[in-house]
Amino acid sequence: MGSQARVASRFVTGRTRAARLAILLGLLTALRGAAACAGAPTEHAVEARYLQKFAPFVQWPPTAFESATAPLAICIAGPDPFGPRLENAVRDQHVNGHAIVVRHVDAVRPGMGCHILFVAGDGGEGAEEALRAITHEPVLTVTDGDGGVNGSIIQFVMVAGRVRFTIDQNAAQNSGIAISSKLLEQAVNVTR
Repeated sequence: MGSQARVASRFVTGRTRAARLAILLGLLTALRGAAACAGAPTEHAVEARYLQKFAPFVQWPPTAFESATAPLAICIAGPDPFGPRLENAVRDQHVNGHAIVVRHVDAVRPGMGCHILFVAGDGGEGAEEALRAITHEPVLTVTDGDGGVNGSIIQFVMVAGRVRFTIDQNAAQNSGIAISSKLLEQAVNVTR
């Protein structure tokens, strides 16, 4: 092989190696990014943890429970965005002597036995009507801010890429429940 052929062969081999290296670096970067995303909790996973964590900071009237040891029910109305996350979060959890349970409800109505109600779905009139049906019930109502639902006590919102929440203190008082000042301090906005 002549000297020009050897130089050309090295040039092609060098370009091939550089291209392979660039592809390998690109794949490694993509895999690292995918792994970081897989490790980060999803929006619904964070919301599920919040639903479970709200309970100790809410005081319901004694009449909200059938007995001193009756379960505290977290209910989901509409499509369930949490899957098993919420059930896993509340497993073996108790608040003030009440075991936490998760229930799915077909319709929102007074006297349904829910203590925390997450109204799922895309919001709209149906969700707002459901919330109006239990306005004076001792139920902590929670919605997702993306749905644009008015009338809930707590509404999840996204702030700087993180799940946060707002609290409507007037709605809580109308429902006969008290929210701890510690939880109020964590809200990004409190309507008084």
